Amino acid sequence: MSIDDDHAPAAASEDAAPGETPVQRALRLKKAAIDARPKPPRGGRFQREQAARIKTGAARPWMSK
Repeated sequence: MSIDDDHAPAAASEDAAPGETPVQRALRLKKAAIDARPKPPRGGRFQREQAARIKTGAARPWMSK
């Protein structure tokens, strides 16, 4: 008999998929949290403005003469 025999495993919850390991559950929950975050608008004027903010080569000023 080990010390942990009388404790329920942490992954045993009602939202766990059958046969899912704790690592798989954590990854699934992490992906769900990332997908739930608000996303910036796609396409159109906003995307053109974002692309125009940083000029090509601005991160490497030593490359220009």
